[in-house]
Amino acid sequence: MASPLQLRFVMSAGDVNQLPESPAEVAVIGRSNVGKSSIINALGNRKALARVSKKPGSTELLNCYEVEGLGTLIDCPGYGYAAKSARIRDASRRMVETYMLEREQLTMVVLLVDGEVGPTKLDLEMLSWLRTNGVAHSVVATKRDKLKAAQRGKRERDVAAACDLAPGDITWVSAVEGTGRDRLLSLFRIWLG
Repeated sequence: MASPLQLRFVMSAGDVNQLPESPAEVAVIGRSNVGKSSIINALGNRKALARVSKKPGSTELLNCYEVEGLGTLIDCPGYGYAAKSARIRDASRRMVETYMLEREQLTMVVLLVDGEVGPTKLDLEMLSWLRTNGVAHSVVATKRDKLKAAQRGKRERDVAAACDLAPGDITWVSAVEGTGRDRLLSLFRIWLG
């Protein structure tokens, strides 16, 4: 079992210019309720490092975590939460896009998609935006534990096809069961190295 990342919450920023200096940075993005906080907690092997909320759309700022000896991890606000006003959603989208385009330290954007429901229209729009803008990214499918064993192979192929990727290009994880955690830890260390 791979050792967890040594994560320490540093700050929440409303603007890319407020973020601290870092040798390398990985950002985590996905729609509201995809499991961003659960994945961050699993990477650090701590239950309450990132607040897991029952209410989608709780992350509104760029939450910065120091990864000891490596760099920083940024938890970006989720997208697609309809209960927020259009003005707030637009401001959040602009902040995240500016961050991803202007942050020189950013080495990888980890796009989380819900493995149980598959990529949504908003996920595919984000994936297209990342590709169009030449932003380095990797797709991670969450909630693998919600799939029955007999469904997994087909689901992995379907999610990959929807994302226009090979099945092996997607990392499948379950924060509940710990599935895929070691692979994701290894990838984070590579991206931050």
